[in-house]
Amino acid sequence: MDISVVIPLYNEAESLPELAAWIERVMADHDFTYEVIFVDDGSTDDSWKVIEKLCAKNPGMHGISFRRNYGKSPALNTGFKAAKGDVVITMDADLQDSPDEIPELYRMIMRDGYDLVSGWKRKRYDPLSKTIPTKLFNATARKVSGIKNLHDFNCGLKAYRLEVVKHIEVYGDMHRYIPYLAKNAGFNRIGEKEVHHQARKYGTTKFGLDRFVNGYLDLATLWFTGKFGAKPMHFFGLLGSLMFIVGFIAVMVVGFGKLWDMYHGNPYILVTDSPYFYLALTMMILGTMLFLTGFIGELIVRNAPGRNHYEIKSEL
Repeated sequence: MDISVVIPLYNEAESLPELAAWIERVMADHDFTYEVIFVDDGSTDDSWKVIEKLCAKNPGMHGISFRRNYGKSPALNTGFKAAKGDVVITMDADLQDSPDEIPELYRMIMRDGYDLVSGWKRKRYDPLSKTIPTKLFNATARKVSGIKNLHDFNCGLKAYRLEVVKHIEVYGDMHRYIPYLAKNAGFNRIGEKEVHHQARKYGTTKFGLDRFVNGYLDLATLWFTGKFGAKPMHFFGLLGSLMFIVGFIAVMVVGFGKLWDMYHGNPYILVTDSPYFYLALTMMILGTMLFLTGFIGELIVRNAPGRNHYEIKSEL
């Protein structure tokens, strides 16, 4: 099979028939063998009824329905598990992503050799309250991830080589950082294609401004787990050791300062009357706690069932 199209959706009943017809037309024009996987993320409208009708008309269309709303990332992860095509295309169900982009995305994966191609909506039909935070978000993601050539990490229109989606886990709200997940899994051939962005035709957006706050928190989590997830002592142990050493030196300075004044007959105060003593003591305690956190983290990692799981590219 050439292409699997994975479409996560929530309350998009009005747009689904038009989207399905558009995809069918594009696939027929280019003679692709394909499947379309609709993942209904607990919709409360008639989305699932529409999907049932679409699947009855076209055997290449399939539907998965969640019992409740879990989020876009679980929907994508479920769709990835079901996908069978050589190239997996993801797009949103709101008609803002154009299926006409599919043939070129397919070519970039199969002929240009990319592992992942992310869409870039250079011209967006969104309000400034969304576009400005999006630019800041993408700039931060480029800096942290090291993927310098992507302008739009969160674009729903993406293409993947099948093995990519089978080797990553999209959880929480990590759909924003799938290129980063792919890079951490060893898929470094990541490209970008400028795609057309259309104004929403039906309904309203399902995302609020809180996604930008959550996005930065998720980025920090992904950076930390990618860099120190398998070796937490390298972070907590180093930081704890530095804090303990600085605190210990500070305590010594306070103590020797008192002894110096006593020896030379200068007026002096008790060590416990100095605020620097308590600051130094606090640093030593925090340093010890951070070091122990790293040690406990190492014990957890050592006993994790996937501790020796490594992605193997090929064997001879």
